[in-house]
Amino acid sequence: MDPRTARRTRPVLVTLSAVAMAAATALPAAAAPREVVYDALGDSYAAGFGTAPFTPPCGQSPLAYPYVLDGRMKIDLDDFAACSGAVASNPEGEVNSVHAQLGALDEDTDLVTISIGGNDVAWGQAVGLCLYGSDQQCAGALAYSTGLVTNALPGLLDDAYTAVDAAAPDAHVVVTGYPRLFSPEYGDYLGASVTEQQMLNDAADLLNTVIAAEATGAGFQYVDVAKRFDGHGVNSSDSWIYPDNFHPTVDGQRAYAAALTSQINPRSLR
Repeated sequence: MDPRTARRTRPVLVTLSAVAMAAATALPAAAAPREVVYDALGDSYAAGFGTAPFTPPCGQSPLAYPYVLDGRMKIDLDDFAACSGAVASNPEGEVNSVHAQLGALDEDTDLVTISIGGNDVAWGQAVGLCLYGSDQQCAGALAYSTGLVTNALPGLLDDAYTAVDAAAPDAHVVVTGYPRLFSPEYGDYLGASVTEQQMLNDAADLLNTVIAAEATGAGFQYVDVAKRFDGHGVNSSDSWIYPDNFHPTVDGQRAYAAALTSQINPRSLR
């Protein structure tokens, strides 16, 4: 290159570089993601009952999935209102209902999670009778429970979800289902045969199907957890279900949190 040409072009290059640096400096800095205000509602599966230490009267545990979520993706757990025994229904005088937990929600709530419905359909009684009762008692309890799932639960969930939406109309609401409690491939468990275990798992799937349909109808997000528990039933060699209370272990609560983390995008909350 002609030295004279080099001398002529050098100032132009310097000038262009200076302009580029000035333009970059003038661009606004990307805003840091804000914290997501999170409130957790629900029953014993959300409260973390069984994962010691847990505190009365609601059986809340610091190892429950709402606490596992706290701090992930800028999620900030504000109110942990889930309580063991809570129901979706709102009978007069019923204090242990998800309706009684709505005080945790307000205009600042960005994210809500709910695990509710199992206590409304006599699910625990069905499991107990299949484990310790006769075959006839198991079949009868399952028929009663699935009848409630099909005929009563949709209306109860619809009322509960409507109340949640009214209490936090700007929040993104995520509804979780329940795990399958058994791994029939490991054989009989207590008084529950392989067939009865599969019937109980099928009933859990029905429960989850109804919950998912009602959640979607309410404009909420449904997150499945059942698949993550496959192979980790109470009778498996790597159980995520406590055998004495049929609630998720620490690993089970982490599975709930993992399912939620994989499906929640804080940048697209409504």
